[in-house]
Amino acid sequence: MSPKETAAPHQEDADAFAYKIERGKKAQIADDFMIVARIESLIAGKDVCDAIERASAYIGSGADGILIHSRAKTPCEILSFCDEYAKLPSRVPLVVMPSTFSQVTEQQLVDAGVQVVLYANHLLRSAYPAMHKTAESILRHQRAYEAEEHCTSIEQILRLIPCHG
Repeated sequence: MSPKETAAPHQEDADAFAYKIERGKKAQIADDFMIVARIESLIAGKDVCDAIERASAYIGSGADGILIHSRAKTPCEILSFCDEYAKLPSRVPLVVMPSTFSQVTEQQLVDAGVQVVLYANHLLRSAYPAMHKTAESILRHQRAYEAEEHCTSIEQILRLIPCHG
């Protein structure tokens, strides 16, 4: 396997995971706590049928939401899941992370039945190039002055931090 390739993640047995959801719901002490079951079927190289079977089992065990995502570069696989998910007799809010299929719009996902769209890593991924550019500038100029135009002011950062005392 080349360094760029990654092995498909192991996915826990559906019954074992459903049992954990059930136990988590029984231990729940506050109504505003939710268990959102993350389904790795499409990431692990399984098909939509496997993902739907897991969704049904997890909902039956008390999951408050279902999170589905995919490694595919297009939203076709996710939209296929959404079509099948809509046919389930019992459903909970559906959550999607469009990390690799980023050309899909929120409206397309909403139209497919998605209630929550998580942009789980886009801010982190966009921060890295900015930090790299700033570090290169500091190293090149041996000072931070030239990098200041790319930085938020210290005053702005301090306004974001709640005052304690």
